[in-house]
Parts: sequence; C-alpha cells; structure tokens
Amino acid sequence: MGTVRAWAAMEPGGALVPYEYETGPLGRDEVEVAVRYCGICRSDLAMIDDDWEISRYPLVPGHEIVGEVVAAGPGVTGVRVGETVGIGWYSGSCNRCVRCLSGRHNLCGEAEGVIVGRHGGFAERVRCREPWAVPIPAGVDPRTAGPLFCGGITVFAPIVELGVSPLDRVGVVGIGGLGHMAVRFLAAWGCHVTAFTTSPEKADAAREMGAHEVVGTRDVAALDALAGTLDVVLVTVHAPLDWDRYVAALAPGGRLHLLGGVPDPVPVRAFSLITASRAISGSPVGSPPVIARMLEFAARHGIAPVTEPFPMSRVNEALDHLRAGRARYRVVLEADFG
Repeated sequence: MGTVRAWAAMEPGGALVPYEYETGPLGRDEVEVAVRYCGICRSDLAMIDDDWEISRYPLVPGHEIVGEVVAAGPGVTGVRVGETVGIGWYSGSCNRCVRCLSGRHNLCGEAEGVIVGRHGGFAERVRCREPWAVPIPAGVDPRTAGPLFCGGITVFAPIVELGVSPLDRVGVVGIGGLGHMAVRFLAAWGCHVTAFTTSPEKADAAREMGAHEVVGTRDVAALDALAGTLDVVLVTVHAPLDWDRYVAALAPGGRLHLLGGVPDPVPVRAFSLITASRAISGSPVGSPPVIARMLEFAARHGIAPVTEPFPMSRVNEALDHLRAGRARYRVVLEADFG
C-alpha cells in the first residue's frame, strides 16, 4: 500500500490536475510498475472527454506505459523486480477462459482496461496482472517504446492474425499515430505498401517510412486506378471514407480491416463483397504473446514509433498539441514527479 502521485481529469473534458490516491494490497498475480514513460493516445482524449460514456472521475489516463517492475505478488513467475516492461490498453484478463488459455487474452470477456474504472499511467506507479506486463527486449528503446503497446500492437496484430504475406499489396489509410507504425511494420514485413493520406505534406514522410506509393484519401481518380489491386487495406482513421471505392480497390479475396473508431455505420453494397469474395473486419489491440512477437520484430528491424517528448508536468500542453493535430506522430510523456 502507498500514496501515488498522478495527473487526473476531475470532470469530462477538464484539464488534468495533480492528484494523489492510495493503493490497496498488491494482488497475488499483480505487478507494480514505476512509470518512466507513457505515450498519449486518442483513446486517452476520448476517456478524458467521456466520449464513450464509460469514464469515471477522477480519471488518471495513460495506457502506453513503460517502466520498471518495483513489486510483484507471490504468484508472479514470468517477470521479475527490476525488469523493464510495457503495459498497454489492458491491465488484466481472467486467464482461465478458452480465449485466455489459447493466447487470445485480448478477447477475454472479463478483460480489464488500464484506464477503465481504475487509474492509468499518467502517474508514478501503475499495476496490472502479470501477463499484461510484457518485458522490453534489447534493441527496443524504452523512451519511445510506449506507443508500441497500443498503437503499435493495434496495427501489428492483424498483420499476424490475418496471415498477411510478404507478397501482399497492402494499403494503409491515415498516416498518423497508428498509420505511420503500420507503414513501417508492413515495409519491413516485405509488403508493397500504399499509404493514403489527406495531408500532402506527409507524402515524403510516408515514403521515408517505407511506403511505395502515396495516394490522396479523396483523390477519386487515383482511388479508381487502384481497383482490384490491394490484398488488404488497414483503416487507421476515425473519419468516414468513400467506402465503395476502398472496397473496389480490393483484389478478389481482399479484406478491408478497421482499426480506427469510425463513428458511423459503414455502408457497403453486398454484391461488391460477394462477387469478389471480399471481406470487412476489425480488431482490437493484440494479446500478450503477439505483443512479445511485435517487440521482437521491432528489435530485429530497428522499428520505432516517431515520437515527441514532453515532461509529464506539461501534460495539458501535450494533450492540446495532440488535440490540435500537430503531433508527429506520437507524444510520449516522461515522468518527472521528482
């Protein structure tokens, strides 16, 4: 037990203020992590603003956490005190259902969000159940690793789980916090990558990250020219698209895969799917085993998110920077509680 200093929103949409809370006894299968770095995700903004109507206040955001294990319950065997680990969107799962036992903890019906009904990583310390504290291997920089645990695994998991081939032609819609990591992973995977963006100034950056082609998201002629060519399209944006044209861009057997929280229904003609055996799907963040594989792949290929550092004491400035769309491409807070 002890006192934890943190930054919390006290009401929907409110600025974060210094906040302290008391921890209870450490659970048998829990670890406590001293936070060193924590990325900021748009999901943090959604929780601060209660966009999903699940927030509880005071709310300590933060779910792209990197830090050092400082305590472990008596049932913990897979991580040790002093080890550097990362924690993402989930802090726990039941570890006994069919999904957990098959390595799909992220689909557990009892999965617990780090910042849903509990306090997250804009704090000195945070806790999670053992499987969700994933060790960071040599070759992955802890200073920039935080975004891998939410944005990174969100785009990496479907590459593995959909069986994306190095021979595939893959589109990435949106070159932001998620999309820029998707481009880097896919290029290293061996795919031919087409990046879609509304921002012409991101074209050169996308090519430097490994994109072979860059297409304007609203360029109708360019979209029509892609008809029937892409095996997979990963949609990382939260805005509606010209869905019929993106489906038409899929090759026979192709898949449009949603990773961004598009708020409106996705209207698609049934025959555009049926006649070419196309599919539309989506997925959440990945499970601990896939997170570990992602970190290994990132270390092997020298892949890291593009980040902008802020001290945690300037968290409101960092949040405003993200809200304004100026982040390139992920903001990371460095804990500076003193």
